[in-house]
Amino acid sequence: MKYDFDELIERRGSGSYKWDGTDREDILPLWVADMDFRVAEPILAALRKRVEHGIFGYTKVPDTYYQAISGWFERRHGWKIERDEVIYTSGVVPAISAIIKAFTGPGDKVLIQTPVYNCFFSSIRNNGCTFSENPLVPVQNGSAGSGTFSYSIDFADLEAKASDPAVKLMLICNPHNPAGRVWTREELTEIGNICLRHDVIPVSDEIHCELVLNGHEYTPFASISEQFRRHCITCVSPSKAFNIAGLQIANIVAADPGMRARIDRAININEVCDVNPFGVAALIAAYNEGEEWLGQLLEYIGSNWKYMKEWCAANLPDFPLAELEGTYLAWMDCRKTGIPSARLEEDLIEKTGLWLNAGSMYGTEGEGFMRWNLACPRARLADGLERFRRYVDGL
Repeated sequence: MKYDFDELIERRGSGSYKWDGTDREDILPLWVADMDFRVAEPILAALRKRVEHGIFGYTKVPDTYYQAISGWFERRHGWKIERDEVIYTSGVVPAISAIIKAFTGPGDKVLIQTPVYNCFFSSIRNNGCTFSENPLVPVQNGSAGSGTFSYSIDFADLEAKASDPAVKLMLICNPHNPAGRVWTREELTEIGNICLRHDVIPVSDEIHCELVLNGHEYTPFASISEQFRRHCITCVSPSKAFNIAGLQIANIVAADPGMRARIDRAININEVCDVNPFGVAALIAAYNEGEEWLGQLLEYIGSNWKYMKEWCAANLPDFPLAELEGTYLAWMDCRKTGIPSARLEEDLIEKTGLWLNAGSMYGTEGEGFMRWNLACPRARLADGLERFRRYVDGL
């Protein structure tokens, strides 16, 4: 069937964290990472069927759940996941927190590549650890003024940081939020080899793995080699790609039985070992029947990105964008304003109603940048860009 991603669906009054975070009706929220699109019909059908049963007791996860996960990743990405490698939980953030608890003690360090997803910082701090930063390196694309840039990895710095005996884990974000990179097999291989040399456990957050654009290819970290598969931990969920974050479902994949036992213990200590029946039903439907919807979604997000990139080149040439290889989150360099990003976020809300994410949320490397959510109907994106231009024109 053909899905209509241009449909303007009213979300105010639905208990939406994104839309009901303020009483102002003029607010246009292009911040938190959920989509303004109705989910795939097979997911809606599975949820309707589950609701109609009428009883919602404690959930026993069925064999079909594991089969759906294994089938999806093997079919789309050539990654064979065995049933006993999977630990289900309520979300990727609780998963990361439990993994940190399982393999670190207070005072240990966790290696991250900044700017990076803000919950990495809180999960590290909440477990009594500190973070060691391997800052990503911005690289100009093409000639100066081309309007886009990208990020690369400083592998010499990564090697030096990983050699610190206090570093126990490395959190990898693939695709990377907010930098928009889809790490290549070669880049991931170099990361993995550095981690092996220094006995650092790679923990790969691959929640955005299906949201890959413009011919780029997602490589599951665990699929690169048997040695990597045995040494790493992967966190996956259909929540971002299929817009079901509120259903609270995610999975940890770990091939090594000893590592898995430690994670399972930490999951239980943190008491995030139970999931709800709707998350289970939605995952099965998404992975078994959601491919058509996902293909159309990716085309639409890709066209939104093309629209934004061309519009900004013509109308906001002083505000370069990071080239978007994956996710639906555009990363804009707003340093030309001279305004700290947290204040810029507040100022945009107050003066235009446009709500973006301040780059400082993602570490010191994000200061001066803003994150845009492109997973919305084109009309909303166009409105947001016009509001931003009016604001800039008024400076």
